Amino acid sequence: MNVMWRYLWIAVIVFVFDQLTKYLATDYLLRQGEVKVAPFLNLVLVHNTGAAFGFLSGADGWQNAFFILVAVVASIFILWMISRLHRRELLLALGLLLILGGALGNLADRLIHGYVIDFIDVYYRAWHWPAFNVADSAITVGAVFLVIDALGLYGRGKS
Repeated sequence: MNVMWRYLWIAVIVFVFDQLTKYLATDYLLRQGEVKVAPFLNLVLVHNTGAAFGFLSGADGWQNAFFILVAVVASIFILWMISRLHRRELLLALGLLLILGGALGNLADRLIHGYVIDFIDVYYRAWHWPAFNVADSAITVGAVFLVIDALGLYGRGKS
């Protein structure tokens, strides 16, 4: 068995934390409405039928099936990649596992609700970053880890 499989718990924790925070945010925000947390941070409830930055959110509904298919294919591909990793490729594995957990979190939303639940609103004055969630954050951090690994900016150590 590949050594990297023992790290799958990372993806599971990302998935569970993502789903839990979406549940709690939805429950609270439906009752209370938007919450100002800091001068640059609000909690809001957004039902995103598109992808990152609302891409394709205005489409006629076919995009949900498309994004479900993309998430399933990407998850299978990530699992295949993890199965081929060597024990010294820890940063690469961590990046892939964060992306996997986030992809599965957003996939669960699409399968259950038909949209992704976003609730974190970061802004500066009148400029707002598109609302996002824990899964999106994990995917972003995972992608950064993949870039760091690809550029060789992280020493893999000895095995």
